[in-house]
Amino acid sequence: MTLRPDPTFHATAQLAMQAPVENYGFTVMLSPDGAQPDALAVVDLNPDSDRYGTIVNTLAMPYTGDEFHHFGWNACSSSLSPMSGHAFLERRYLIVPGIRSSRIYVIDVKDPLDAKIHKIIEPEEVFEKTGYSRPHTIHCGPEGIYISTLGGGGADGTDGPPGIFIMDCETFEILGRYEMDRGKQDKHYDFWWNLPQDYMVSSEWGLPPQFENGLVAEDLLANKYGHSIHFWDLRRRKNIQTMDFGENYQMALEIRPAHDPKKSYGFCGIVVDTTNLQGAIFTWWRGDDGTWQSKKTITIDPRPEAAENLPPLLQGFEAVPPLVTDIDLSLDDKYLYVACWGLGEMHQYDVSDPMNPVL
Repeated sequence: MTLRPDPTFHATAQLAMQAPVENYGFTVMLSPDGAQPDALAVVDLNPDSDRYGTIVNTLAMPYTGDEFHHFGWNACSSSLSPMSGHAFLERRYLIVPGIRSSRIYVIDVKDPLDAKIHKIIEPEEVFEKTGYSRPHTIHCGPEGIYISTLGGGGADGTDGPPGIFIMDCETFEILGRYEMDRGKQDKHYDFWWNLPQDYMVSSEWGLPPQFENGLVAEDLLANKYGHSIHFWDLRRRKNIQTMDFGENYQMALEIRPAHDPKKSYGFCGIVVDTTNLQGAIFTWWRGDDGTWQSKKTITIDPRPEAAENLPPLLQGFEAVPPLVTDIDLSLDDKYLYVACWGLGEMHQYDVSDPMNPVL
């Protein structure tokens, strides 16, 4: 623990934009067939370095079959919350979960060129203390590290709904489940929050049998994947509203609230509309009466393609869907970036007016 706040903590997104750039970045490396362990790679981001843009360190894990996906810090600007006692932590440890193994690695990157495994949390501990499995998204929050999961209990992860659990950001002990009242939430994917306004938003993908061995075409065509987002009273840990976009808007994945804490809106990406193969972005906002509302503000059309070039699921459509897999909002809330995995394209939208994005 430091005696002064970590200089990489920033009270606002605007201050973060004005801060010095990072010298190193981190990404995960996957073993396609699971024969080798997954690894963490360190990339040189300093344009004045002789090794700029190259991998300068690699840390392989001791186990195979983890399947890394998202990862995050033990502490960050969220830890500056005045309700938190964690303002003097270092942004030092990466929390890297395996969504297939349910194993969690705590990696010390104080010296990125000498990254080390600090602690391994075995899946049995995750199951025992939370009843959840398939840890997915990591956020450093006011009470500790928040970790969302894609599975509940049982071998196939369908014994009860998935949710969020909290881990101590200093000892990395699992503290238990987040939810006190989950309401209609029965699937999980991403989540984010606005600390001063004391709300959180979470989204839905599907349960482990619907993704671990690939997409289940029958479930997709029957609209059985997630299509809702959930609004929470962050401190009371209570679902205060569930918003259903419509069952044809399958896989409501990434949640991106405005970075400006005074603003009460954000975006959610939809992988596919099963009625026409379009991708979609919804803008959500809090109305004058305090309830949350939403509107589809971006539509991305599929691309025509000869049936013989398509997998069986898409041959009847003779088109390639955009398949919106990720979205990201610039720190100044001006641009929304949309990854169209199916098309192999990245789209940039001016969302200065969040109700009327412009490509």
